[in-house]
Amino acid sequence: MSAPTIPGYITGTWDIDATHSNISFTVRHLGVSKVRGRFDEVSGSITTGERVEDSSVTATIATASVDTGNADRDTHIKAEDFLNAEKHESLSFTSTGIRADGEDYAIDGELTVRGVTKPVTLAAEFGGIGDGLAEGSTVIGISARTEIKRSDFEVAANVPTGVLGDKITIELDIEALLRK
Repeated sequence: MSAPTIPGYITGTWDIDATHSNISFTVRHLGVSKVRGRFDEVSGSITTGERVEDSSVTATIATASVDTGNADRDTHIKAEDFLNAEKHESLSFTSTGIRADGEDYAIDGELTVRGVTKPVTLAAEFGGIGDGLAEGSTVIGISARTEIKRSDFEVAANVPTGVLGDKITIELDIEALLRK
């Protein structure tokens, strides 16, 4: 399958702009509703290769930056039985491959949560390359989505079945700035 054409595609290294990026998640609660949250601190880079398939992504997310809009719940998520933010200060993703997937891309990689590393695939949509806000700057935009099982990463292993869903949907909207 041939890769989609990307207008304005250029090679380089791009630094993730945390201010203009969003890492969010959704998990089912009590089997009837969904709890949503986000992580406010993300860093990392995207390296665009000669071909999109030669590109790579690395990202680090501060576990203590979780925000669900409820301080008590955030404290619980940071605690030992969930993310254990005191011991595991970050979540990380490192790509292992990028491939065309119809009009979009699949980014294969390794996700580490609570010190447990598992393979994941992100369904990615290329948003574009354009001028940044600072004179002479260039930005890239990528949106991606994946689903993981919290049990695979030993998150909330002691929570009774039915209280918290095992499937977590993760959505990313990333803007990154081309290094000069």
